[in-house]
Formats: sequence, structure tokens, C-alpha cells
Amino acid sequence: MTRISRRGLLKTGAAASVLAATGMPLMAAPKRGGRLRAGLSGANTSDSWDGRTHSDLFMIASAQGAVFDSLTEVAPNGSLRGELAESWEASADAKTWTFNLRKGVKFHNGKDFGADDVIESLNIHVAEGAKSAAKPIVSSIVETKKITDHQVQFTLEAGNADFPYLMSDYHILMYPAGMIEEAIAKGIGTGLYAVQSFEPGVRMVAKRVDDHYKGDTAGFFEEIEYIAINDTTARMNALLTGQVDAINRIDFKTEALLKANPNTRIQEVTGNQQYTFPMLSKTAPFDDVNVRRALKYGINRQEMVDKILLGHGQVGNDTPIGPANQYYASDLEQLSYDPDKASFYLKEAGLSSLDIDLSASNAAFEGAVDAAQLYQSSAKGAGININVVQEPADGYWSNVWLKKPWCACYWSGRATEDWMFSTAYEAGAPWNDSQWDHPRFQELLITARAELDSNKRRDQYREMQEILRTDGAVIIPMFANYVQALSNKVGTPETVGNLWQMDNGRMAERWWMS
Repeated sequence: MTRISRRGLLKTGAAASVLAATGMPLMAAPKRGGRLRAGLSGANTSDSWDGRTHSDLFMIASAQGAVFDSLTEVAPNGSLRGELAESWEASADAKTWTFNLRKGVKFHNGKDFGADDVIESLNIHVAEGAKSAAKPIVSSIVETKKITDHQVQFTLEAGNADFPYLMSDYHILMYPAGMIEEAIAKGIGTGLYAVQSFEPGVRMVAKRVDDHYKGDTAGFFEEIEYIAINDTTARMNALLTGQVDAINRIDFKTEALLKANPNTRIQEVTGNQQYTFPMLSKTAPFDDVNVRRALKYGINRQEMVDKILLGHGQVGNDTPIGPANQYYASDLEQLSYDPDKASFYLKEAGLSSLDIDLSASNAAFEGAVDAAQLYQSSAKGAGININVVQEPADGYWSNVWLKKPWCACYWSGRATEDWMFSTAYEAGAPWNDSQWDHPRFQELLITARAELDSNKRRDQYREMQEILRTDGAVIIPMFANYVQALSNKVGTPETVGNLWQMDNGRMAERWWMS
């Protein structure tokens, strides 16, 4: 797969389509009108309009997908386009970036959008005491300068060829300067939809904004209603009985029910979604690389793809860089199930057997508890005794993930390698869910980030993937396709985004009632 030249990226603000997506056939031309009712998982009673805290689909789709905007946006075909930024350009070393902002944009409260809003919206991610998953991105900016009311210049601590992509991160929402607390409390953004009501963990209702800067090219529903339905069976029943028009994360075991219903259809998209088991690498016994290697060989990856995904995905190799990434190292030797090797590494760790807890809930991913039990069964042959701890779905992300030594998790992947690595594998990053810190990996991370030669970058990212596969503290047994279901009344474009579920969470912007 190739990308347009870096010079083209830096000068025009366009990136090549490095992500492939599949969608349903084009149904009809989009038209305005109607109300989209979506039953979505990933909702919590602690949800808010604070983008720094967003971690799952319900708030991603509600915030960046409807109510707020970011500076840039990853298009359905994987290319990068401007959202609140019209264009951008960089210095030759990709260290200084100048963004030209759209004029005539207003927040839902009538305030004009401009450079001050950008600066204040970014600063909240690095404010004292702030807990933001985007902190690694924003902290790389050493100076932000307002050139004019509609032009901002960023100086980075080191060159980063992917910086415009990072500005599309769903945590980095644009708020009105001087009233950010109010905007977070009420949901005041520049998005296509203005909040009508919001009950955290229950539902969100929003109405289409008149005279929006995106015109009639997006935002075809008059209203959207997102209903929190964390239980998979309940979501599927809601769609089958006509209570909602679309749902995410179908249950593969009962997929036949949806296929048999003439009023619904299934939409499957191949991306970089990965189902994972991160270990806190600074906590015993996971601080021993030989224990981690034993666990890598104690899992039957193909069995998980067959029994959990039912074929809707592929085997993973303990690296988050997947088939939709530009520098995916497909030639790396695949880790395979090998109880003898697992036993060997246990002995290298000075152990004859191992007793450990694995926390799991289907809040992590559909089938996570079953996957943990499969892991328990396959690991027994190597003397690894896994006790599966079934955790409650509500509060899983606040009480289990990042806190329990070993748990189930999922990641949507990211459009670029550096974006993925800096979010989840850079030393000290808030979402480094294994607390892993490998000197050579961290060195390569900084070097590759500023490298403009694509061939050199490919070699660097390949070495990083190899280090993760061998020494990393995250088990990534499988990449899962996004499989969601829709009423036949909902129209979708031919190409559907594959970064996140439900068209990158932007169904309110891109879909319509047919």
C-alpha cells in the first residue's frame, strides 16, 4: 500500500487512503429528514461532555460524532480532511505546523469559533491534574501561537509527520474559550447536532443545527436519539422489535436471527479493532518477561477466532498494528499455541506452575468472558492456572481496566502507527494499559515519529512490532471486524469508516433515513 508523498501531505493537508473499508451497497441518494434511534453499548453513568474522559462508543458517537468538532477528520476511506481547520502546512522538518481555521463557524450558543478556542481547548489536556488520554499528543506541543483570529501555529518538541492526523483524535474536541466548564456541563459545541437532553448512561437526544457550516453535505437526520443498551441481547431485541434503527456489536452466536429478519441487515467492516489482554508489567509476576512469553505461547489464537469471532476477524500477533495500517509487518513470524514453549519459559522464570487471576467482562468486548475461559483451558497444558474473575459491566473501565493486574480489553486501533503507539505504548502515557517501558522501543518511537523517509520508517515500525511481539505485556490474540446491524430504513454510503464502530462513530453525520 502506498501513500502520497510526504511533501504532498505537508503542503496540501491531504493524506492517502491507507485504510480499507467495506460497507453495504449504496442504497439511495442521501436526503434530509427523520429521526435516527441507535442502541449503543459503551455507556456509563459517569459519562460527560468532557472529551478527555471518553473511552467507548456511546460518548464518541455522541460527542465527536454529533455535538462537537475537531480540527481534522479521518474520512470513510481513511484519508485526512479538514473539519474546523481548512488546511495546514508544515516546516521542512515537520516541527512547526500552521493551521488555517474555518471562518463563519459558530458554537451552539452563538459564539464565533476562532484561534482562542483552539488554544484553550488544547490546554485543558495538559492542565495541572488533568487526566486525558490525549495528553501525550498535546504535551508534544511546546508552543502554540495565535497568528490571526483564524490561524494558529504549533511548534512541536520534535518533528511529527502525522501531526494533522493526531488532531482528529476523538478526545481533542473544540470548546468555546472562556466558557469551557459551561460547555462541558451543557454540551456546547460546533457540531451538526445541538443537545436537547442528556442523561448519562441512559440516553442522548440532539437536534440538527440550522445553517451549519457543513451545509447540506452532511447531517441528514433532523433528530438523533442514542439509547444506552450495554447488554448485547437487549440491543439485538431492540432492533428486531423496531425500537431502534441501528445497533453496534451484534452477538455472533445469534447472527442468524438478524439475517432471517427481512427488515434488518448486517454491516461488516474490516479495520484494526483488536481484542486484548493487557498485563500490568510492573506488577509481579508480569514484571518477568519469561512469564509474559509463557502466556503468549499458552493461548490458542485460532481457536478464539473460530469460537469467539466465528470467523469475523483474524489472528493477532501481540502487536496493535493491524492489516489496515500502512506499516503492518505481515511478514513477522506468527506466535502459535505451544504448551511446551510456554512451560519452557515458565521454567526460565523459575516456576514449575503459575496461578493467576484474569478479570473479564463482556463490557470489554463481546465474548470476553468466553474468551478468558478458552484461555484458561488452553493454558492448563503448560501448567498455567488461570482463574477467570467475572467483573460487572457497569464501571468496568473505571474500576478494572488500568487497575487490575490482568484483564480483558479492546482497542479500535488508530489510523497511523505513531498515533497507536503514542496512545497505548509510550512510556508514561495515561492509556499505556500495560505500563510497559522498553528502552529500544521508546527510542524508535521518537525516531520514527520524525522520519519522513517512508522506507526508513517502515523498517523502524517493523522492529517495534517485533519487540512488542516478543517482549510486550499485551496479549493480542485477534483482530475483530466491526459487525453492526441496521434497519433497512437506514441508508449508508458505499464506503463506511473502519477506525471505530458505526462509521467512525459519525453515523449521525453520514447516514440517512431512506
